[in-house]
Amino acid sequence: MAKKNEAELPTVESGFSVNNFIQGLKEELDKVVWPSRKQLVSESAAVLLMVTLSASLIYLVDGLFSWAAKQVF
Repeated sequence: MAKKNEAELPTVESGFSVNNFIQGLKEELDKVVWPSRKQLVSESAAVLLMVTLSASLIYLVDGLFSWAAKQVF
């Protein structure tokens, strides 16, 4: 197996560079698929509905267990 010469090896910069960070940030944000306004509203409404239903169910189950504990003790 032949050795790679130093020209073929990628150079690695040490430390932190703000310019490289900003450039990388812009490249990654260009890859993001942003939702449409309609999709954003509908999915937000679905999340709020599920949170409300879950909280209501937990409240009712807690009330049931509290009532049962009072009856027993």
